[in-house]
Amino acid sequence: MLRQVRAFAMTVGVLAALGVVAGLTWSWVAPRAPYLPTDRGLILADPTTQALIAADGWFAIITGVLGLACGMVAWWRGRETGLAVVLGLAAGGVLASFVTYWVGTRFTLGAATVAAAAPGLDVVGGLDLTTQSVLVSWPFMALAVYAAIEGVLLYRRSPLRQPYGGQPYNGGIARLPE
Repeated sequence: MLRQVRAFAMTVGVLAALGVVAGLTWSWVAPRAPYLPTDRGLILADPTTQALIAADGWFAIITGVLGLACGMVAWWRGRETGLAVVLGLAAGGVLASFVTYWVGTRFTLGAATVAAAAPGLDVVGGLDLTTQSVLVSWPFMALAVYAAIEGVLLYRRSPLRQPYGGQPYNGGIARLPE
């Protein structure tokens, strides 16, 4: 039991630490939209900008790739602890996504200057997500790759692969008696 708890805690801890690295990476590569200060607050300097969507895309790519890698490593290292690692991937993936979001929105790395799209002072907006649904990319990809690897290997060892009394399946082709 202690081994299961330790595997769960280690999985969650490692994924949360990776979330810090992912947040800094997201802050470094994601573009920021330019805003113009007005009397009513900040407005987009270029309403047709794709920077807001690109920030979501970069978040999904970074967390999705890390989710894939975490799922593979967790399967390779945590086969003995099974369910504890799977639950750790789920909880750690959710935590890592929120840590990535928090770190990425709090720290500004990369280019933070924007050429003026209109006369006046441009302000670089903070990094943010326009859709919260990308927060599930890390846990989803981690669990999907873990389940895919486990499913393929379980199928290969399954007695269901040879359903006809131990005879290999020939694809449904009828053979004439000789």
